[in-house]
Amino acid sequence: MTRVRSHAILVCLIIVLSSHYSWLVVSQSTVRSLPGFPGPLPFHLETGYVGVGELDGDQLFYYFVESEKNPKEDPLVVWLTGGPGCSAWSGLAFEIGPLSFPGVRYNGSLPTLKLRQHSWTKVSSIIFVDSPVWTGFSYSSVSKDNVIGDVKASKELYQFLRKWLIGHPQFLSNPLYIGGDSYSGIILPIFVQEIANGIEAGREPTLNLKGYFLGNPMTDVRYDNNSRVQYAHGMGLISDELYESAKKSCEGDYINPRNPKCAKDLEAVDECTSRISKGYILDPKCPIASPRPSDMVRHRRSLEDKSEELLLPYPQPQFGCKEYAYLLSDYWANDDSVRKALGIRQGTTREWKRCNYDIPYENNVRSTIKYHLDLTTRGYPALIYSGDHDLVVPFLGTQAWIRSLNFSIVDEWRPWFVNGQVAGYTRTYLNNLTFATLKGAGHTAPEYRPKEGFAMFQRWISRNPL
Repeated sequence: MTRVRSHAILVCLIIVLSSHYSWLVVSQSTVRSLPGFPGPLPFHLETGYVGVGELDGDQLFYYFVESEKNPKEDPLVVWLTGGPGCSAWSGLAFEIGPLSFPGVRYNGSLPTLKLRQHSWTKVSSIIFVDSPVWTGFSYSSVSKDNVIGDVKASKELYQFLRKWLIGHPQFLSNPLYIGGDSYSGIILPIFVQEIANGIEAGREPTLNLKGYFLGNPMTDVRYDNNSRVQYAHGMGLISDELYESAKKSCEGDYINPRNPKCAKDLEAVDECTSRISKGYILDPKCPIASPRPSDMVRHRRSLEDKSEELLLPYPQPQFGCKEYAYLLSDYWANDDSVRKALGIRQGTTREWKRCNYDIPYENNVRSTIKYHLDLTTRGYPALIYSGDHDLVVPFLGTQAWIRSLNFSIVDEWRPWFVNGQVAGYTRTYLNNLTFATLKGAGHTAPEYRPKEGFAMFQRWISRNPL
């Protein structure tokens, strides 16, 4: 009787909140077909905007894909793509979502889409959020100079999630996980702590947080960046002599050279690795489809003696490069028929970029180690995974900051398998903290090893050993 009464009270509360906050999810629509995909979508896709921030001036756009298995009971995942400034579409179309771009040459027509075999939506519902504001199709109605930073982005994500769940109360009881990769390693732990604090404070609606996961996460510059020299040496990219010299002259600090010898050694390291694809050291070095402003400046400077070439566009990735598919996503998302299908508000996003590095952003959190310590100590399971061929955030640095937590080892270092083959290596610590590598994967690990990435995720959310 008590359980029935409590459930009735919760339902009434949700109805009241939904009525009061009906304007919070300003726009949501079911997308049954997408330009470039043949026929109706074989999964449920919803898109929309949620207003957050002061006076709901920041409008965060999202893609929501229901689980293809059992959406009433399967976990609900919020996915954050890195950057900061990389669209959630990148996670959906290149890493863990149900769609992808075929590896075909662009012919001037709208790029086509196909299904991804190892989509994580086969076992979970996923909200892909364009965060922070000015990312993807998210925008601000306040000002184009609206500056956002790590803490503000995290708080706005918490607002987003609460308002989204008020508008979708049928998912309130589903196990909730927060996941992401790359720069999300800074924003996500703060976001998860906001959720945990809200639960402890009794804030309604009550969120059913069950854990979080991060891939190749930026966490602390001391560990992340300092591990690059050690990793480059271990992978045979720099010589023993240069490594030993750099270790001695830099005294372990490869970020801020303290003497001329250290600076010279780091220049030599950079010379050896400058033509390596940092995100995946086995890939050819190709131009990126959405270059950083600093890259564009360097390109223009390289042409400074050829003034007639200064107006040339930034070099585009060639067919055969992984980045070529990123270019296809730019063509696709900027098509008027695509924007109409997705329900994009006219005049809000002039040019969609897979990664927008021009957003006014302040990197105001230097380390998120303390958040990991707090969350795991409070009992929230965490999965930290690394593609082991990433030079951007090498697994060595990730292992180092995990060791700094001083957690006891529960399950020692061992291989884990998919179809009888080694898929990577894993170790489990006290407080349900799991570290895993994906063998042969790069910075966005599931993009390079989709089958292994899916197996890892499915086992972890099912509370099974990898």
